[in-house]
Amino acid sequence: MSVKNLSSFFQPKSIALVGASSRPGSVGAMVLKNLLAAEPDGPVWPINPRYDHIGPYPCYRSVAALPGVPDLGVIAVPAAAVPAVVEEFGEKGTRAVVIVTAGFHKDEGDYGAQLDAAAKKYGIRVVGPNCIGMIVPSTGVNASFVHITPNDGDLAFLSQSGALVAGVVDWAKNHGLGFRAVVSLGDMMDVDIADMLDYFASDAKTRAILVYMESINDARSFMSAARVAARAKPVVAIKSGRTASAAEAAASHTGALAASDIVFEAALRRAGVLRAYSLSELFTGAETVGHVKPFHGKRLAIVTNGGGAGVLAVDALEDVGELAKLAPETLESLNSSLPAHWSHGNPIDIIGDADAVRYHAAVDAALKDPNTDAVMIMNCPTALASNVDAVDASLKAWEENKRKKPIFGCWLGDPCAAEARHKLTEAGVPNFATPAPAIEGFGHMVRYSEVQELLMRTPPAIAAGKEPDRETAQKIVKAALDDGRPTLNADEAKAVLEAYDVPVAKAEVAETPDEVAALSARILETEKAVAVKIRSRDISHKSDVGGVRLGLQSADEARAAAEAILKRTSEVRPDAHIDGFTVEPIVQRKWGTELIAGVASDPLFGPILLFGAGGTAVEVLKDRVVGLPPLDMLIARDMIAETRVAKILAGYRDRPAADIEAIAQTLVTLSRLIVEVPEICELDINPLVADESGVVALDARIVAKPVDETENPRDRFAIRPYPQEWVARECTSAGLDVLLRPVLPEDEDLFVKFFEGLSVDDIRLRFFAPMKEFSHRFVARLTQIDYDRSMAFVALSPNGQEMLGVSHLILDADREVGEYAVIVRSDLKGKGLGWMLMQKLIEFARVEGVTTIIGDVLNANTTMLDMCRNLGFEVAAHNQDPSIRRVSLKVGTTIPEAQPAE
Repeated sequence: MSVKNLSSFFQPKSIALVGASSRPGSVGAMVLKNLLAAEPDGPVWPINPRYDHIGPYPCYRSVAALPGVPDLGVIAVPAAAVPAVVEEFGEKGTRAVVIVTAGFHKDEGDYGAQLDAAAKKYGIRVVGPNCIGMIVPSTGVNASFVHITPNDGDLAFLSQSGALVAGVVDWAKNHGLGFRAVVSLGDMMDVDIADMLDYFASDAKTRAILVYMESINDARSFMSAARVAARAKPVVAIKSGRTASAAEAAASHTGALAASDIVFEAALRRAGVLRAYSLSELFTGAETVGHVKPFHGKRLAIVTNGGGAGVLAVDALEDVGELAKLAPETLESLNSSLPAHWSHGNPIDIIGDADAVRYHAAVDAALKDPNTDAVMIMNCPTALASNVDAVDASLKAWEENKRKKPIFGCWLGDPCAAEARHKLTEAGVPNFATPAPAIEGFGHMVRYSEVQELLMRTPPAIAAGKEPDRETAQKIVKAALDDGRPTLNADEAKAVLEAYDVPVAKAEVAETPDEVAALSARILETEKAVAVKIRSRDISHKSDVGGVRLGLQSADEARAAAEAILKRTSEVRPDAHIDGFTVEPIVQRKWGTELIAGVASDPLFGPILLFGAGGTAVEVLKDRVVGLPPLDMLIARDMIAETRVAKILAGYRDRPAADIEAIAQTLVTLSRLIVEVPEICELDINPLVADESGVVALDARIVAKPVDETENPRDRFAIRPYPQEWVARECTSAGLDVLLRPVLPEDEDLFVKFFEGLSVDDIRLRFFAPMKEFSHRFVARLTQIDYDRSMAFVALSPNGQEMLGVSHLILDADREVGEYAVIVRSDLKGKGLGWMLMQKLIEFARVEGVTTIIGDVLNANTTMLDMCRNLGFEVAAHNQDPSIRRVSLKVGTTIPEAQPAE
């Protein structure tokens, strides 16, 4: 991920087109025509050795012959010539090129590899190849062969499909929507979706981002960029390839159930991206986010002159919002202004002969109602009233209410409603021809509001308890791998879970049917029944080969079951190595529900977690949801709530609710387990039985593989896990004992109490302004960080109950420069704590490859300025504010070991 040199694509002062042509219908001719017609801010230089001029414009023989250095190069020549052209641009000094040419692959020895090498040699950013180009209406850039130039606006559209770009631009033109930029990414050899999300996330003139994606280059880069962008503005994405089948070779239930699209769904949901499932829904999303500013709430009032249309809207509303309950004063107002036979409720049916006066009264009342968050205005064409007058009256009511609440339009009929819909578009009101997409558009904004709330939730602190026995779990897994067994036996798998405090049904090992009988007799002294299962490293699913017998109530039954299992297994799987049997008590829970919880590895997003309905029919039921680790309790609860089995778990009639917290804790534990024991690549707990008293794992299966010593196992996660390696107990130069660790999302309460203990002056020096209150949203941005993009170290009292100080480093998208901030509790100044927190940030920056740390410090903050100087920072005047000093540190410089008083 990188935004380096991307501004050259969007704000070039000069553009060169290699492959310019005067031949009608050629790509070179079309791109040149678009470049010139867009009237860019600087010169456009055509390049083609076969021409002296193209029309009135001089044409150059090569890049080297240009009169200046082009900021942006556009290449439309055969694939074989492209690497050399990129080399020419690099030698000239150009650092951004758009390659519309197709026919590349990145395999070694072909043109793609040569192109990639040339671009990397000079640090050139490449959009494409195999793309339709890019358009930036505000700066007059149309480096594409799209047939129409879009309007200027505040939407960014990113697409891996060139054909779709043309279709969206055409559609937007007819719907009055404009674009900040339209970028066809093509093969994404260099610049990809993550890079563009980073760029437009920080672009103040971009209000929303639309994305058509087929694939991504790097999961972690994409997730980091998408999370940043979605927190800043609406991001709507459509992902093609939803029907891709799961990996055929998956050994676990989890692997078989977690098809690629459900993982992509989980990734987009986790990032806060709104997903569209069809092109029409993407258009609906564009219509809505292009006109409506985000709002909170999902209570919709519907004003309509057609009862049937209103009912259809209500039907569609059920899944995305709720019908507002009109306040008594609203009903009173409507009763006084509408005919006696109006609907007297919501939808507000103002009858088919409704005129402009009636529309104005109804819309005005709906907008004023305290129980409404938005209003949808519908019109069915009749010969009794003008639909244009209805628009004018509705817009007048909206203006009179100062546009405080959003309105959505649904004018049925075509072409008779064309003029009315045009007026709505001109007024910035999203409008649709039928109820379903109108409600869909409303739903996009509701989902965006909900997603923003989800991204800012504070997870509950996990109750202090026994720390997992990581060493034991690692030894069990390593022993199996050393023995050449990637698949652990069921008793070993359960022992790993038990080491992480997951309740399990204890299984004991027997080598022969006689030993099975003896074990069963002992267990049956206290239990009602036992289960006997085959023990084999070669058999993934024991029930598939008849390797499980349940409900055995005597030693003789158990012996006979073991003999039958052995006979059946030898017939079905004569190749399988049999290691004996396991015997375990039957866990009988009256209200127990069989679940599955598991881990698998996705080829793109790495480790994933799965939860759903379990048992032997797990793959038939397919009631499951996928989540990306790391999980917290809130995310785990969300996963549970998304399944159908959640309704059973919630309890009904005399059936008590299951212990949801215990289920969620199990998912969080699995999330931690696969971070701390990276050899685990697949895991099944099936069934995981849950009832009102908790959970118990009846059967478990783990597949492991050795960790590549040359790689960091944490790099396989799409979301960087909690950096546990940075947790330490340390002592400052003044003898202050502290627990130093990376921040956690659940630290919000600690931060609030910490801020309350700061002096007014310290707050002003840290935040450059007095602050009386620290909102949840403000504090959440400090505690809920992406560890791939930033780091915050909190200094705590040894028991972890009090926060003493914090340092924060926010990295740029290239992860080269980090901006720091640090503050310590007012009564702890002079004890070396600030120095320690700064040193920890610098150490972190070194490890992460950050080259420069910068910061802005008020002139009045002499203590901080002195500390920065002692740490080796350069201190200079700020180029925009004389009351501030800009401090900067080259991370490779030596840091003094002594800790002077602060």
